[in-house]
Amino acid sequence: MKHLYTILFSISLVAFTAFILLDTFLLSTSYKVVEEKKEPIVNESTEIIREKNYYKDNNIEIKLTSTRKYNTDIYIADIKIKDINYLKTAFAKNTFGKNVTDYTSTIAKNHEAILAINGDFYGVQEKGFVLKNGIIYRETIKKNQEDVVIKKDGTFDFINESETNLKNIEAKELLSFGPILINNGEIKVNKNSTVQKELKSNPRTAIAMYEPLHYLFMVSDGRTKESEGLSLYEMAEVLKELNVDKAYNLDGGGSSSLYFNGEIINKPMNKGKLGERKVSDIVYIGY
Repeated sequence: MKHLYTILFSISLVAFTAFILLDTFLLSTSYKVVEEKKEPIVNESTEIIREKNYYKDNNIEIKLTSTRKYNTDIYIADIKIKDINYLKTAFAKNTFGKNVTDYTSTIAKNHEAILAINGDFYGVQEKGFVLKNGIIYRETIKKNQEDVVIKKDGTFDFINESETNLKNIEAKELLSFGPILINNGEIKVNKNSTVQKELKSNPRTAIAMYEPLHYLFMVSDGRTKESEGLSLYEMAEVLKELNVDKAYNLDGGGSSSLYFNGEIINKPMNKGKLGERKVSDIVYIGY
């Protein structure tokens, strides 16, 4: 009988552990379906210039370039917009939830994005602020978490969730991943960090601001023979060379993806193979 109890307890423990793992990483839960609000379409008489590495209309201008540093291919989108409402975020499947995911390219196409990058992958976290397109979805504080706030006047600001009341923030967007890479033109990550995820070379994604309504998206490849990837400090060095005022690290690794004019530009790596990994949200430029 004693052995039977031990066996039953072991089976129960394994089953409970399996459920926790499934619930954390695989099982999706929908909390809220989001209705998309579109900005007015560009007037049909407006000239739109759309080239391989360039887009321009009367509200948006995007220049796409690439460089190679630290044995890594890096893609840079220089963005100028006339109104902060042309910088947006979007949930996978238009749903705020847990483990609700889709490809960056699919989310971007569904929202008719001109340019898009993966976001902060809020959907695998139980805590941490979630604010998208001016709407608060989650107010649970993640201790000592530093976020970037994109304010309604187009400026970037950095906050610590432990020291912030989310309802008091006049935010257009909030991204919660980190760390802060550049603040007031100065590198904020430690070159000699003991945190392995910061030191290790990986695909990376960052968002940056030159000045209000002038932004930069940056994505690097990694984990291939052709592109080693960047440490956080190396990425910050590249951004400093580009003279941005503020920059923030977003989800990287297999999530890092840059979409422009209908296609993925970089070479995402998902579980050792070329191809996108599904993510929970994107940051994009569009209407």
